[in-house]
Amino acid sequence: MQQETYGFIGVGRMGSLMTSRLLSSGQRVLVHDLSAEAVSAMEKLGAQGAGSAAQVADAAETIFLSLPNPEIVHQAVLGSNGVTEGGKVRRVVDFSTIGPRMAGIVASGLAERKITYVDAPVSGGLKGAREGTLAVMVSCPRSVYSDVESVLATFGKPFHLGERAGQAQTMKLANNLLAAAAIAVSSEAMVMGVKAGLDPKVMLQVLNAGTGRNSATQDKFPRSILPGTFDFGFATGLSYKDVRLCIDEAESLGVPMVVGAAVRQMLAVTNAMFGAESDFTSVCRVIETWAGVEVRA
Repeated sequence: MQQETYGFIGVGRMGSLMTSRLLSSGQRVLVHDLSAEAVSAMEKLGAQGAGSAAQVADAAETIFLSLPNPEIVHQAVLGSNGVTEGGKVRRVVDFSTIGPRMAGIVASGLAERKITYVDAPVSGGLKGAREGTLAVMVSCPRSVYSDVESVLATFGKPFHLGERAGQAQTMKLANNLLAAAAIAVSSEAMVMGVKAGLDPKVMLQVLNAGTGRNSATQDKFPRSILPGTFDFGFATGLSYKDVRLCIDEAESLGVPMVVGAAVRQMLAVTNAMFGAESDFTSVCRVIETWAGVEVRA
Protein backbone atom coordinates (compact mmCIF):
# COMPACT_ATOMS: atom_id res chain seq x y z
CA MET A 1 0.00 0.00 0.00
CA GLN A 2 1.40 3.40 -1.04
CA GLN A 3 2.29 5.75 1.79
CA GLU A 4 -0.30 8.43 2.44
CA THR A 5 -1.20 10.87 5.18
CA TYR A 6 -4.33 9.86 7.08
CA GLY A 7 -6.20 11.60 9.85
CA PHE A 8 -7.55 9.79 12.90
CA ILE A 9 -9.95 11.50 15.29
CA GLY A 10 -10.61 9.64 18.54
CA VAL A 11 -7.58 7.69 19.75
CA GLY A 12 -9.02 6.06 22.84
CA ARG A 13 -8.89 2.33 23.49
CA MET A 14 -10.04 1.26 20.02
CA GLY A 15 -8.77 4.23 18.04
CA SER A 16 -5.26 4.02 19.47
CA LEU A 17 -4.92 0.39 18.46
CA MET A 18 -6.24 1.08 14.96
CA THR A 19 -3.92 4.07 14.58
CA SER A 20 -1.03 1.85 15.63
CA ARG A 21 -1.85 -0.52 12.80
CA LEU A 22 -1.79 2.34 10.30
CA LEU A 23 1.58 3.47 11.62
CA SER A 24 2.93 -0.09 11.52
CA SER A 25 1.91 -0.34 7.86
CA GLY A 26 4.10 2.65 7.07
CA GLN A 27 1.44 5.35 6.83
CA ARG A 28 1.72 8.91 8.13
CA VAL A 29 -1.05 9.68 10.64
CA LEU A 30 -2.25 12.97 12.10
CA VAL A 31 -4.32 12.42 15.26
CA HIS A 32 -6.71 14.46 17.38
CA ASP A 33 -8.40 13.66 20.67
CA LEU A 34 -9.78 15.73 23.52
CA SER A 35 -7.41 13.78 25.77
CA ALA A 36 -3.91 15.26 25.52
CA GLU A 37 -2.60 12.06 27.12
CA ALA A 38 -4.09 9.94 24.33
CA VAL A 39 -2.54 12.18 21.67
CA SER A 40 0.84 12.10 23.44
CA ALA A 41 0.78 8.29 23.49
CA MET A 42 0.25 8.23 19.72
CA GLU A 43 3.00 10.80 19.14
CA LYS A 44 5.41 8.48 20.93
CA LEU A 45 4.54 5.83 18.31
CA GLY A 46 5.22 8.20 15.44
CA ALA A 47 1.92 9.97 14.84
CA GLN A 48 1.64 13.75 14.62
CA GLY A 49 -0.75 15.49 17.02
CA ALA A 50 -3.32 18.08 15.97
CA GLY A 51 -5.16 20.66 18.05
CA SER A 52 -8.56 20.23 16.40
CA ALA A 53 -10.55 18.12 13.97
CA ALA A 54 -10.35 21.02 11.50
CA GLN A 55 -6.56 20.93 11.66
CA VAL A 56 -6.62 17.22 10.83
CA ALA A 57 -8.95 17.96 7.91
CA ASP A 58 -6.51 20.58 6.62
CA ALA A 59 -3.77 17.96 6.29
CA ALA A 60 -5.42 14.66 5.26
CA GLU A 61 -7.76 13.70 2.43
CA THR A 62 -9.04 10.63 4.32
CA ILE A 63 -10.00 10.89 7.99
CA PHE A 64 -10.99 8.03 10.27
CA LEU A 65 -13.29 8.50 13.27
CA SER A 66 -13.53 6.27 16.36
CA LEU A 67 -15.76 8.16 18.79
CA PRO A 68 -18.06 7.01 21.61
CA ASN A 69 -21.52 8.34 20.71
CA PRO A 70 -23.63 10.09 18.05
CA GLU A 71 -23.45 13.54 19.64
CA ILE A 72 -19.65 13.55 19.76
CA VAL A 73 -19.43 12.43 16.12
CA HIS A 74 -21.83 15.22 15.10
CA GLN A 75 -19.74 17.80 16.96
CA ALA A 76 -16.41 16.51 15.64
CA VAL A 77 -17.61 16.53 12.04
CA LEU A 78 -20.14 19.36 11.72
CA GLY A 79 -19.46 21.53 14.80
CA SER A 80 -17.09 24.42 15.44
CA ASN A 81 -13.50 23.50 14.51
CA GLY A 82 -14.92 20.30 13.05
CA VAL A 83 -13.93 18.29 10.02
CA THR A 84 -16.03 20.38 7.62
CA GLU A 85 -13.88 23.43 8.39
CA GLY A 86 -10.78 21.74 6.97
CA GLY A 87 -9.61 22.44 3.45
CA LYS A 88 -8.08 19.15 2.29
CA VAL A 89 -10.43 16.39 3.51
CA ARG A 90 -12.36 14.53 0.82
CA ARG A 91 -13.52 11.43 2.68
CA VAL A 92 -14.59 10.59 6.25
CA VAL A 93 -14.55 6.92 7.30
CA ASP A 94 -16.55 6.54 10.50
CA PHE A 95 -15.78 3.50 12.68
CA SER A 96 -18.09 4.77 15.44
CA THR A 97 -21.45 3.24 16.36
CA ILE A 98 -23.94 6.09 16.03
CA GLY A 99 -27.09 4.53 14.54
CA PRO A 100 -28.57 4.93 11.06
CA ARG A 101 -30.30 8.25 11.66
CA MET A 102 -27.21 10.12 12.84
CA ALA A 103 -25.17 8.50 10.06
CA GLY A 104 -27.64 10.01 7.59
CA ILE A 105 -27.41 13.45 9.21
CA VAL A 106 -23.61 13.43 9.20
CA ALA A 107 -23.48 12.14 5.62
CA SER A 108 -25.81 14.93 4.45
CA GLY A 109 -23.78 17.58 6.25
CA LEU A 110 -20.58 16.34 4.67
CA ALA A 111 -22.15 16.08 1.22
CA GLU A 112 -22.93 19.81 1.34
CA ARG A 113 -19.15 20.34 1.46
CA LYS A 114 -18.54 17.72 -1.24
CA ILE A 115 -17.02 15.34 1.31
CA THR A 116 -17.91 11.64 1.13
CA TYR A 117 -19.10 9.80 4.25
CA VAL A 118 -18.15 6.13 4.59
CA ASP A 119 -20.29 4.37 7.22
CA ALA A 120 -17.90 1.76 8.64
CA PRO A 121 -18.57 0.53 12.20
CA VAL A 122 -16.40 -2.33 13.44
CA SER A 123 -16.78 -5.42 15.61
CA GLY A 124 -14.16 -7.59 17.28
CA GLY A 125 -13.19 -5.66 20.38
CA LEU A 126 -9.75 -4.62 21.55
CA LYS A 127 -8.25 -7.95 20.53
CA GLY A 128 -9.50 -7.54 16.96
CA ALA A 129 -8.28 -3.94 16.81
CA ARG A 130 -4.84 -4.96 18.10
CA GLU A 131 -4.46 -7.94 15.75
CA GLY A 132 -6.16 -6.46 12.67
CA THR A 133 -8.99 -9.00 12.66
CA LEU A 134 -11.99 -6.69 13.05
CA ALA A 135 -15.15 -7.15 11.01
CA VAL A 136 -15.49 -3.81 9.20
CA MET A 137 -19.09 -3.21 8.10
CA VAL A 138 -19.21 -0.70 5.26
CA SER A 139 -21.95 1.17 3.44
CA CYS A 140 -21.03 3.76 0.82
CA PRO A 141 -21.10 4.03 -2.99
CA ARG A 142 -19.40 1.02 -4.59
CA SER A 143 -16.82 3.24 -6.32
CA VAL A 144 -15.82 4.74 -2.98
CA TYR A 145 -15.61 1.29 -1.41
CA SER A 146 -13.15 0.27 -4.12
CA ASP A 147 -10.97 3.23 -3.14
CA VAL A 148 -10.92 2.47 0.61
CA GLU A 149 -11.06 -1.33 0.67
CA SER A 150 -7.29 -1.80 0.77
CA VAL A 151 -6.74 0.54 3.72
CA LEU A 152 -9.72 -0.92 5.55
CA ALA A 153 -8.04 -4.32 5.24
CA THR A 154 -5.35 -2.91 7.57
CA PHE A 155 -7.90 -3.23 10.36
CA GLY A 156 -9.58 -6.51 9.44
CA LYS A 157 -12.06 -7.93 6.95
CA PRO A 158 -14.31 -5.37 5.20
CA PHE A 159 -17.88 -6.24 4.19
CA HIS A 160 -19.75 -3.99 1.75
CA LEU A 161 -23.39 -3.92 2.90
CA GLY A 162 -24.90 -1.29 0.64
CA GLU A 163 -24.54 2.17 -0.82
CA ARG A 164 -26.61 4.15 1.69
CA ALA A 165 -25.20 5.69 4.87
CA GLY A 166 -26.77 3.91 7.84
CA GLN A 167 -26.97 0.42 6.39
CA ALA A 168 -23.68 -0.58 8.03
CA GLN A 169 -24.92 1.01 11.27
CA THR A 170 -27.99 -1.24 11.18
CA MET A 171 -25.76 -4.29 10.81
CA LYS A 172 -23.58 -3.14 13.73
CA LEU A 173 -26.59 -2.58 15.98
CA ALA A 174 -27.88 -6.07 15.20
CA ASN A 175 -24.46 -7.53 16.02
CA ASN A 176 -24.16 -5.67 19.32
CA LEU A 177 -27.68 -6.57 20.39
CA LEU A 178 -26.83 -10.25 19.93
CA ALA A 179 -23.53 -9.87 21.79
CA ALA A 180 -25.28 -8.20 24.73
CA ALA A 181 -28.12 -10.73 24.71
CA ALA A 182 -25.59 -13.58 24.83
CA ILE A 183 -23.86 -12.23 27.92
CA ALA A 184 -27.15 -11.43 29.67
CA VAL A 185 -28.90 -14.78 29.21
CA SER A 186 -25.68 -16.80 29.67
CA SER A 187 -25.15 -15.01 32.98
CA GLU A 188 -28.60 -16.06 34.17
CA ALA A 189 -27.96 -19.67 33.21
CA MET A 190 -24.48 -19.77 34.75
CA VAL A 191 -25.58 -18.19 38.03
CA MET A 192 -28.46 -20.65 38.25
CA GLY A 193 -26.08 -23.57 37.79
CA VAL A 194 -23.60 -22.33 40.37
CA LYS A 195 -26.36 -21.76 42.93
CA ALA A 196 -27.49 -25.35 42.32
CA GLY A 197 -23.95 -26.58 43.07
CA LEU A 198 -22.48 -27.00 39.57
CA ASP A 199 -18.86 -26.19 38.76
CA PRO A 200 -18.90 -23.18 36.37
CA LYS A 201 -15.81 -24.38 34.51
CA VAL A 202 -17.45 -27.74 33.78
CA MET A 203 -20.68 -25.94 32.87
CA LEU A 204 -18.83 -23.98 30.18
CA GLN A 205 -17.22 -27.15 28.85
CA VAL A 206 -20.66 -28.73 28.47
CA LEU A 207 -22.27 -25.64 26.94
CA ASN A 208 -19.45 -25.16 24.45
CA ALA A 209 -19.69 -28.80 23.40
CA GLY A 210 -23.44 -28.50 22.92
CA THR A 211 -26.11 -26.28 21.45
CA GLY A 212 -25.94 -23.61 24.19
CA ARG A 213 -22.55 -22.26 23.11
CA ASN A 214 -22.30 -18.62 22.14
CA SER A 215 -19.78 -15.77 22.17
CA ALA A 216 -20.21 -15.28 25.92
CA THR A 217 -19.65 -18.90 26.92
CA GLN A 218 -16.78 -19.35 24.47
CA ASP A 219 -14.90 -16.14 25.16
CA LYS A 220 -16.22 -13.69 27.75
CA PHE A 221 -16.84 -16.10 30.62
CA PRO A 222 -13.46 -17.89 30.42
CA ARG A 223 -11.52 -14.67 29.88
CA SER A 224 -13.24 -12.14 32.13
CA ILE A 225 -15.88 -13.64 34.43
CA LEU A 226 -14.46 -16.90 35.81
CA PRO A 227 -11.19 -15.10 36.76
CA GLY A 228 -13.26 -12.29 38.29
CA THR A 229 -11.39 -9.60 36.32
CA PHE A 230 -14.37 -8.23 34.36
CA ASP A 231 -11.99 -6.65 31.87
CA PHE A 232 -13.16 -7.83 28.45
CA GLY A 233 -12.71 -4.31 27.09
CA PHE A 234 -16.17 -2.99 26.25
CA ALA A 235 -17.82 -0.50 28.58
CA THR A 236 -21.31 -1.04 29.99
CA GLY A 237 -22.28 2.49 28.97
CA LEU A 238 -21.32 1.86 25.35
CA SER A 239 -23.17 -1.46 25.23
CA TYR A 240 -26.25 0.18 26.73
CA LYS A 241 -26.02 2.99 24.16
CA ASP A 242 -25.75 0.52 21.28
CA VAL A 243 -28.68 -1.63 22.41
CA ARG A 244 -30.79 1.48 23.03
CA LEU A 245 -30.03 2.70 19.49
CA CYS A 246 -30.95 -0.74 18.16
CA ILE A 247 -34.31 -0.82 19.93
CA ASP A 248 -35.09 2.72 18.79
CA GLU A 249 -34.27 1.84 15.18
CA ALA A 250 -36.33 -1.36 15.31
CA GLU A 251 -39.34 0.51 16.68
CA SER A 252 -39.04 3.15 13.96
CA LEU A 253 -39.15 0.32 11.39
CA GLY A 254 -42.15 -1.31 13.06
CA VAL A 255 -40.16 -4.31 14.29
CA PRO A 256 -41.04 -5.43 17.85
CA MET A 257 -38.07 -6.29 20.07
CA VAL A 258 -39.45 -7.85 23.23
CA VAL A 259 -36.26 -9.76 24.10
CA GLY A 260 -34.11 -6.84 23.03
CA ALA A 261 -35.98 -4.55 25.40
CA ALA A 262 -35.21 -6.94 28.28
CA VAL A 263 -31.51 -6.88 27.36
CA ARG A 264 -31.61 -3.08 27.33
CA GLN A 265 -33.13 -3.11 30.81
CA MET A 266 -30.43 -5.45 32.14
CA LEU A 267 -27.76 -3.09 30.81
CA ALA A 268 -29.56 -0.13 32.38
CA VAL A 269 -29.47 -1.91 35.75
CA THR A 270 -25.78 -2.77 35.29
CA ASN A 271 -25.07 0.83 34.35
CA ALA A 272 -26.80 2.02 37.53
CA MET A 273 -25.13 -0.51 39.84
CA PHE A 274 -21.57 -0.50 38.52
CA GLY A 275 -21.27 2.63 36.38
CA ALA A 276 -20.97 3.37 32.69
CA GLU A 277 -17.21 2.76 32.73
CA SER A 278 -17.57 -0.78 34.10
CA ASP A 279 -17.03 -3.67 31.71
CA PHE A 280 -20.23 -4.93 30.12
CA THR A 281 -19.48 -8.42 31.45
CA SER A 282 -20.57 -6.86 34.76
CA VAL A 283 -24.10 -7.89 33.75
CA CYS A 284 -23.14 -11.17 35.41
CA ARG A 285 -22.22 -9.31 38.60
CA VAL A 286 -25.77 -7.96 38.80
CA ILE A 287 -27.26 -11.46 38.72
CA GLU A 288 -24.59 -12.74 41.12
CA THR A 289 -25.55 -9.98 43.56
CA TRP A 290 -29.24 -10.82 43.35
CA ALA A 291 -28.60 -14.58 43.70
CA GLY A 292 -25.93 -14.37 46.40
CA VAL A 293 -23.35 -16.50 44.56
CA GLU A 294 -20.33 -15.86 42.34
CA VAL A 295 -19.43 -17.57 39.06
CA ARG A 296 -15.70 -18.14 39.53
CA ALA A 297 -13.22 -20.81 38.57
